[in-house]
Amino acid sequence: MANKPLSRNSPLRIAVLAGGTSRERNISLESGNAVAKSLSERGHIVSRIDPAHIELTELDWSSFEVAFLALHGTFGEDGHVQQVLEEAGIPFTGSDSVASRLAFSKSAAKERFVQNGVPTPAYVLIHESDTAARIQQQANALGFPLAVKPDGQGSSLGITIVRNPEELPQALSRCFHFDPFGLLEVAIDGTEWTLGVLDGEPLPLIQIETGRGFFDYTAKYEDDDTQYLFDFAFPTSVIKSIENAGRRAYEALGCRGLARVDLRVDRFHEPWVLEVNTIPGMTSHSLVPKAAARIGLSLGAICERSIHNCLNCEPVSPVHHSLQPAT
Repeated sequence: MANKPLSRNSPLRIAVLAGGTSRERNISLESGNAVAKSLSERGHIVSRIDPAHIELTELDWSSFEVAFLALHGTFGEDGHVQQVLEEAGIPFTGSDSVASRLAFSKSAAKERFVQNGVPTPAYVLIHESDTAARIQQQANALGFPLAVKPDGQGSSLGITIVRNPEELPQALSRCFHFDPFGLLEVAIDGTEWTLGVLDGEPLPLIQIETGRGFFDYTAKYEDDDTQYLFDFAFPTSVIKSIENAGRRAYEALGCRGLARVDLRVDRFHEPWVLEVNTIPGMTSHSLVPKAAARIGLSLGAICERSIHNCLNCEPVSPVHHSLQPAT
């Protein structure tokens, strides 16, 4: 299918892919429903497609001009669906299969960060077949506290902050429940941040405050006490350094379109990149829609811009550093 420019005012035939069979299915369905509703309200012809029920390789893609990806977790963010769509010749939102595959593997992404001078916490890759003694030795070398994470998983599933050696076995059991590979990563004591990036340009930076120790699954999707701050008690130079680290992480992985970079900032105000999410959530609790709304972009506008950009159209609503928060 030709990736030809279209008028930005033309209604588009859009396939919104959401659901799937990953552990993040319910979140994906919520994101997909929000995206489909917002695009329909803007006059587009939207079809919702759930790969759990429809075989994408057998779908007649000639019915659509573009696919909007709202598939979280495995198959959606790990490069698989992107490869299917690349082979089908259908334009799609977000990063290509190579960048998606890199970003979804925390260890592969961190290696790319290191190669490109992006600050990221020290880590060790572990496997469920490793002996307890070997993992304990690696943990001691890194030092406590540390984060134990599945290598390929989203929404903070399977992540534990381990404060002492006694907590390690249970954290490993939880990690390997989600993935045979995992990471031991130095836990950065400091504040939590996230940066939405659209085509290389940062959306407003968000500082996250939660009473749960870190921004885990419950804090992300269930806890109404989680706070999202746009006004910071930090010098402008610190804010710029956080934005710069996030943008460099996006570039290091070869991302395109919309993505979200998660970071920690230590007590010396130095930023550390944790990961890049190539298909950020679009739910009522999601961070990218909050950041977009801060500069007056509705969910429909940010989705439409993502679509038009991947079709090489003129952007509907450009994002610039000079844009001020909506009043």
